[in-house]
Amino acid sequence: MLVPVRYDDLVIPDTPAARGALEVAAQYHTPSLLNHSLRAYLWAAAYAQGNGIAFDAELLYVSAMLHDIGLAAEFDSHTVPYEEAGGHVAWAFCAGAGWSPERRARACEVIIRHMWEEVPLEEDPEGHLLELSTGMDISGRRTDEIPAEVRREVLERHPRLEIAKEFSVCIADQGARKPSSFAARFVRGGIVDRIVRNPLDA
Repeated sequence: MLVPVRYDDLVIPDTPAARGALEVAAQYHTPSLLNHSLRAYLWAAAYAQGNGIAFDAELLYVSAMLHDIGLAAEFDSHTVPYEEAGGHVAWAFCAGAGWSPERRARACEVIIRHMWEEVPLEEDPEGHLLELSTGMDISGRRTDEIPAEVRREVLERHPRLEIAKEFSVCIADQGARKPSSFAARFVRGGIVDRIVRNPLDA
């Protein structure tokens, strides 16, 4: 990190859309997946602040809260990958929140791109941050870049619970039912083993 970052320094948006997205996530996610969504935002915000990356906090927060909503039984699609289903849920949610069509499309895009292997920072800062932070939280990639104080505080406030077990089951199921999806590609690439070895669970 380029500059020191503390938990209390992190920008957590308090807007109707942000509060609504959190409410939706709390309604449809298990406690483990809800905490994962919260951590995904916080890891992203900490990385952005430490590295001087400007980002739209409300857009990133809403996207983080809804990025795995396609895993919930009520929104699980049998025709498209779960991140695409989640992107469509986010578009509908953001329309109800009064966001412009362009901003709705951005939320959808950020959620879909969180499953990419890499999202260029210069092209999409919010997509870059969410792809990075979800990789940190699920597979343990680049967790050494999380400031120690932030890591400790976030894990105390939003413990990991059963995320390793739950997400391993979810992604294996998605991969089996949707063999051309990113989920299936990740399963073939050994993501379940990486989830088990995540340093955040040490």
